[in-house]
Amino acid sequence: MDNFNFERLLSSKVKRRSLLIGAGALTGIAIAQARPVTGFASQHSTKVVARPILSGYPFSLGVASGDPLPNSVILWTRLAPSPLDGGGMPPDQVPVQWQVSANERMSQIVKSGTVIAKPELAHSVRVDVRGLRPGRWYWYQFKVGNELSRVGRTRTAPARGDFPNQLRFAFASCQDWQNGYFTAYKHMAEEDLDLVVHLGDYIYEYGPQPGGPRQHNSDEIVTLQDYRDRYALYKTDPDLQAVHAAFPWIVTWDDHEVENNYAGAISEDNQSQQEFLARRANAYQAYYEHMPLRRSSSPEGADMQLYRRFTFGNLAEFNVLDTRQYRSDQPCGDGIKPRCEDAFDPNATMTGLQQERWLFRGLDRSPARWNVIAQQTMLGEYDFDARPQVDVFNMDQWDGYVAARSRLLDFLDKQKPSNPIVITGDIHSSWVHDLKTDFSKTDSPIVGTEFVGTSISSDFPSVFIAPVTAALTDNPHTKFFDGAFRGYVRCNLTRKNWQSDYRAVSTILDQNSTISTLASFVVEDGQPGAQRA
Repeated sequence: MDNFNFERLLSSKVKRRSLLIGAGALTGIAIAQARPVTGFASQHSTKVVARPILSGYPFSLGVASGDPLPNSVILWTRLAPSPLDGGGMPPDQVPVQWQVSANERMSQIVKSGTVIAKPELAHSVRVDVRGLRPGRWYWYQFKVGNELSRVGRTRTAPARGDFPNQLRFAFASCQDWQNGYFTAYKHMAEEDLDLVVHLGDYIYEYGPQPGGPRQHNSDEIVTLQDYRDRYALYKTDPDLQAVHAAFPWIVTWDDHEVENNYAGAISEDNQSQQEFLARRANAYQAYYEHMPLRRSSSPEGADMQLYRRFTFGNLAEFNVLDTRQYRSDQPCGDGIKPRCEDAFDPNATMTGLQQERWLFRGLDRSPARWNVIAQQTMLGEYDFDARPQVDVFNMDQWDGYVAARSRLLDFLDKQKPSNPIVITGDIHSSWVHDLKTDFSKTDSPIVGTEFVGTSISSDFPSVFIAPVTAALTDNPHTKFFDGAFRGYVRCNLTRKNWQSDYRAVSTILDQNSTISTLASFVVEDGQPGAQRA
C-alpha cells in the first residue's frame, strides 16, 4: 500500500486520462510500401475506366477483411498515396478492381469485380463478397490503375448447423501509438488463427505526449479530417497491417475512438451535447471508413449500428456489444472510489434497453456450445482496496452500473445459455473472473467466466500493480491478474473445452521483442469457471 494513495482517489475525480495513457515522441513513421509479387490474372481483369494520377503508392494503409459469414466476407482497403496528409487523392470517384482466389498465388479466381472509391468516404472501399463456400480460406487483392495491393487472406464462418472440431481466435484492444510499438501484432500474425476480435480503443484521440518511442501527428482530434488522419497514422504500422492481412476481424469500439470515458451523448469534458454529437458523428464516420464493416453499420450522423451477432456453426456464437453509444452517464462519475447510491439505479444502463433485449433474446435462442459476449469494460466486480470496510470500484466499468450487470448475470443464472464466456478489453491488464450473481457471497453460483485481455501497447501504471495484487484476497472470484505485460489473448475452442492463453511481449519499446505465454486457463464444457491449465 506504500506506493498507492487510495485517499487521493477517494477525494477527487480521477480520470483514466491521467491513469492509463502513455507518452511518446515520433522518431519516424514506417509506411509499408512493399509491392506484391503476385498480380491479377489477366483473363479475369476488369477494364479500368479511369486512371487517376497518383502521387504515391495508393495501398499504403494495407488491406483488411471482416464480419465473416458462412457465404460472405467483407474486404476493405483505402486509397491513400499520401496517408498522413488527408490521403492525397484527387476529389474524383476511382474504380478499384478486386479479386478473390482459392489459392495464395491468386491463380484460382472465384470472384471478381469493380468497386468505386468515393471521396465522401475518404476513398475507402468495402466489398461484400457473396457466394463463397463456408469454413474455408480465401485470398484477395485490389488493383487501381497499374498498382496492386498486397495479397490478403480471409476465412468464411462454418455453415449454420455444422459442428466444427475447433475454433481458434485472438482478441485484443487498446493500442496507443504513442506508448509503444505494436510488436504484439507481429507475433499475432504468426499464430494459427481463424479470426481476430478487436474490443476497442483502436486509436487514441489525444494530442502529442512527448517521451515515448513515437508521437501522434496532431493535437487532440475533433474534426472528420482529424479522425481520418489519425486512423491513417495507426494503419501505417506494418505489424497491424500484417494481422489485418492474415485473418478476418470482428471489431467493436470503446471510448477512445471518440473521447475518453464518454457516455452516450455526454462528453468527458463538459461540451454541450450539440458540440459533442458533432464530434461523435465525425468519429463514427471515420471509424466506419477504416474498418471492414458491412453497410448495415454505415453511420447516420452521430448514430451507428455496431452491435451484431456472428455464428460459427454450432460451436460458438459471438454477441458483439456496443457499451458506449447507448450508455447512460456514469451514475457516480468517473474514477475509482466508493459507490454512490445511483450506482444501483435500475435505469442506469451500459447497453440501452433495446440492445439488452437483443442480447438476452440471442442468448436464449442460441444453439451454440460456447456463447461469447464480446464487450469493452470489465464485467466482474473488483474491490480495488484491500482494507476491511473500505470498498472502491472503477465507476466507468460495470461496477458503476450494478443493476444492469445484475440483470445480465441473473439472466445467465436462470436461462442457462450454454457456456457463457465474456471477453473484455479496456483496462490494459490481464484478469480472469468467475462471474456470480452475488460477488459478495463465496457460495453464490458461478454463472459464467470472464477473460479480460491486456493492451497491445497502452500502459497500465506500475504503481497500481502492488495494490491491485494486494486486493486479490478481497476478491476470491478473481483467479488471475497481471498488469506488467502487454499482448493479447489466444483462444482455442473445442467441443469439450475452451482454453485462453495470455500471450505477452517482453517489451513494447523494442520492435524485435519476444513473446511468451504468461498463463493459460481452461473452461470445461458444462462447468462454469476457469481453471489454471
